[in-house]
Amino acid sequence: MNIILLGPPGSGKGTQAKMIADKYKVTHVSTGDILRENVRSGTPLGVEAKKFMDAGKLVPDALLIDIIKDRLAKDDVKAGWMLDGFPRTMPQAEALDKILPTLGQKIDVVLNIDVPDEELVKRVTGRRMCKCGTTYHVQFNPPKVEGKCDACGADLYQRADDNEETVKQRLSAYHAQTQPLIDYYNKRGIVATVLGVGDIKAIFGEVVKALDKRA
Repeated sequence: MNIILLGPPGSGKGTQAKMIADKYKVTHVSTGDILRENVRSGTPLGVEAKKFMDAGKLVPDALLIDIIKDRLAKDDVKAGWMLDGFPRTMPQAEALDKILPTLGQKIDVVLNIDVPDEELVKRVTGRRMCKCGTTYHVQFNPPKVEGKCDACGADLYQRADDNEETVKQRLSAYHAQTQPLIDYYNKRGIVATVLGVGDIKAIFGEVVKALDKRA
């Protein structure tokens, strides 16, 4: 099964992605991961991408598409893949539609994890981090002592971009880019939308129901 995974920042799609990959034995292809891997390995595509990343610029679509094509041509995705972080825009979706037939592949399902904006704002603005890597949430996963890490006792902090204004801007950008994608894939009848609110296992149960219908 070949899956495109969509979901706004803070939707928990990273957690669901791991569970989907384990259950359906598909390869989780995260755009961020393959970009970093190409840069780390010093591939020609990675060297080119690094120039943009070092300059604080987005990697251009043409280069990103080449990197995706290279990744989807590898043997470990033959049993199925899950694209996470690509496509993000209509030009990327249209480019992917041209790539896949050359690889003998197609998209089976576009899994859209939908969460209301007000819930996402609550989730993201409540996140607290520790320098040791442990993460908390003031409402859903608070530390035993307010403002202190359970693991190492250090002070917790809030990431600078985890404030309400920034989150709302990110969500606005996400909706503007992603809604056209959902409409585009909906015309083919391959979108499955799951509400990403509530218990993680219960959400995964709904994901499984949606994917099994298309397996």
